[in-house]
Amino acid sequence: MNISELFRQGGIAMWPLLFLSILALSTIIERIWFWSKILTREREVSGRVLEAARREWSAATSLSQRANQLPMGRFLFSALKLKDPAPEVFRLALETSASEELATMRRGEKVLEAVIALSPLLGLLGTVVGLINSLGSIDLNDLGVGDATAGTALGIGEALISTATGLVIAIISLAFYRLFQGFVFGQAKVFQLSGNELELLYRQAWAYTDGKPSLLSENLANSPPSPLVDVPPPSPDKPPAAF
Repeated sequence: MNISELFRQGGIAMWPLLFLSILALSTIIERIWFWSKILTREREVSGRVLEAARREWSAATSLSQRANQLPMGRFLFSALKLKDPAPEVFRLALETSASEELATMRRGEKVLEAVIALSPLLGLLGTVVGLINSLGSIDLNDLGVGDATAGTALGIGEALISTATGLVIAIISLAFYRLFQGFVFGQAKVFQLSGNELELLYRQAWAYTDGKPSLLSENLANSPPSPLVDVPPPSPDKPPAAF
């Protein structure tokens, strides 16, 4: 049975089902392409930026800006690009950027939800219309005749084609919908962990530099050495002082 014959037997509902299948397939391909570009690089970008932030904020800002084509880079850069903001402002910038990036990651979910909901209903509608046509063509005088019974069974079988098609489209769309939702949930956890660690580092730098974290590398370079390091060794000619 070729595709044209299948469509003819499935009835008029096969055409909207074809449209929904093309819509779902294009959305699935676009989302697969999107996730294939970012899943393997998000944690790497996060680790490099956080490591740089422990030493110098300007280096962390530069790294996140260079990774601006990735959601994680844009997320971290949204706060790092600010000039010595208050910790509350720093946190608000991270939260706002995270909401925007996660919304972008959820793009296409509404399309798949619509396909999942409409496909079985359209298939069922096609089956009902096919059954009406099949049962309406039965002549009561031919009931019990072999040819009439076989023709009725064949008509009912053809009417079920649209239901089967709608279910197949819905099942495939649902599988990818759940997969993409899992990716979004995983990225939300990565965003939360990275944002919390970056905020903690910023609050520490804020306290250490009196509100000037951009000068962190200068302060580290000019900070006095530890007193334990500067204790001179006792002179061999002079006994150590008694306590």
